Amino acid sequence: METIKVVKTARCVPAKVVTNDDLSKIMDTSDEWISSRTGIKQRHISVGENTSQLCAVVAEQLLKKSGWDVESIDLLLVATMSPDTYTPATAALVQGKIGAHNALAFDISAACSGFIYGLNVAEKFMTSSGSACNRVMLIGGEVLSKVIDWTDRTTAVLFGDGAAGVLLERQEDGGASRFISSSLHTYGELGDKLEAGKTEALVSFPMEGEHKIKAFSMSGRDVYKFATHKVPVSIEEAVKKAGLTLDQIDYFVLHQANSRIVAQIAKRLNQPLAKFPMNIAKYGNTSAASVPLLLDELVSDKTIKRGQTIVLSGFGGGLTVGTQIIKY
Repeated sequence: METIKVVKTARCVPAKVVTNDDLSKIMDTSDEWISSRTGIKQRHISVGENTSQLCAVVAEQLLKKSGWDVESIDLLLVATMSPDTYTPATAALVQGKIGAHNALAFDISAACSGFIYGLNVAEKFMTSSGSACNRVMLIGGEVLSKVIDWTDRTTAVLFGDGAAGVLLERQEDGGASRFISSSLHTYGELGDKLEAGKTEALVSFPMEGEHKIKAFSMSGRDVYKFATHKVPVSIEEAVKKAGLTLDQIDYFVLHQANSRIVAQIAKRLNQPLAKFPMNIAKYGNTSAASVPLLLDELVSDKTIKRGQTIVLSGFGGGLTVGTQIIKY
């Protein structure tokens, strides 16, 4: 039986750290206001490093950790809502930077669910009949600081930059590590509740004046309601598909949007908060990088160990939610 193994994890964040106190110097806010409402104390902000550059560092770390030849990568996926350009894809830029000449490369745009959607795409490539896709590099990367309106304190305080990813390998002998089940949903009717980089058609031709791209906007109340109601449903659906119970899950690695959201999801699932590790205090919301960044920290400090059953779940723009259960 073929299975898929998470071989290695890695992460990269910019060197510059911006604390809540730093933000209070440029906008009407405070450490108490931000931390009490979100759990965030600081975030990493890119200065001169674009999304593809952070992702390329993660890619190089993954290759170094694994000892894999770069040309053995069959598929390179980047989940992002802050690409370097509309085209080429950020994944193509990373492929070129690291010399992964044999890898098919493209981006996945599902915002904070992007990494989970990417796992599902990778699984389909690796397990489809006649597929020659054996090794996949999946990275979630964001430089959200370039799409944020830094005069809007309701959103600017929430986000940070970073990248993290995994190497996946198909195992023909049915190894212990495997993908177990997933649950993905998109709620497009709620798409206007979280937007970034919105463009509009010309109102005249030739157009007079500047054709602008709109900065990040979010209806916090609507997104909170969505996350606290739809994410538990997605997790329960995936757990049921897997033939498991919630009590059999060792850890729930959730998108780090807000500590209150994570706590509320734990409460709705009737699971101890200790099974929901958080690192939002250090990084803020890093969108598609959030889940793999937390996963790498947990693997690195040996909190997550081989053989454990892990729920990975992301939620955000689209609006989207995605859950993947793996045997690590």
